Amino acid sequence: MSTNPILAISGLTVRFGGLTAVDDLSFQVQPGQIHALIGPNGAGKSTTFNCVSRYYDPSEGSITLAGADITQRNAAEMARLGVARTFQNLELFSELTVEENALLGTYSRGARRLGQLLRRPDAENRDYAHHLLERVGLIDFLDHKANSLDFGRQKMLELARALAIRPKLLLLDEPAAGLRNREIDKLDRILTELASKEGMTVLLVEHVMQLVMSISHRITVMSFGHKIAEGTPAEIRADERVIEAYLGKGTENE
Repeated sequence: MSTNPILAISGLTVRFGGLTAVDDLSFQVQPGQIHALIGPNGAGKSTTFNCVSRYYDPSEGSITLAGADITQRNAAEMARLGVARTFQNLELFSELTVEENALLGTYSRGARRLGQLLRRPDAENRDYAHHLLERVGLIDFLDHKANSLDFGRQKMLELARALAIRPKLLLLDEPAAGLRNREIDKLDRILTELASKEGMTVLLVEHVMQLVMSISHRITVMSFGHKIAEGTPAEIRADERVIEAYLGKGTENE
């Protein structure tokens, strides 16, 4: 595997007025790996995520994607650069069908008009959208409106839409939040396959330690805007700083 990171964050600092939300954060995400960013509420994870996806501008530091500086890029350009993301709060088009939502993910890959994409999708886009919907268990819901799905299926639909971009970097913001155990197990299988069989790189922010410890190759831990630890799941479990700041006792049973 290449030693060149697909994502490199160096000296990232984000200030909102007098508040420093992220303070001199640096870490790298290697290609084909699942890298988790964890920490207690208010640690700066979402702020970091929003900088990577270019919704926020850093006060200091740099972000590079496959060696190219993206610090000055805007959010609208990220899909064309091969970055897809999901959101902590669902961002589906609720009145569109499951199929249409999945097709929207292919828009960044060259559709000339959005209306044309939905009314007359080409065979390649349609087939790929169907492939992804089958993968996440939604192929039988093609004509259902997105807002008619239960919460777990809506989460899966948002994942399928993000995957339709065919990203080289997939950003997942709390993908397991609100899911039941069997849905978390399904998400575990999907993400593990994406990394192990397709070489996809994933950066996720997540509080569900069951998922984080199961699928992650590497974990970065934040607290109060700082990185306090980084390592494999086994190393993070044993790190006293992490246990004190976040994991607490009994994590092995979560």
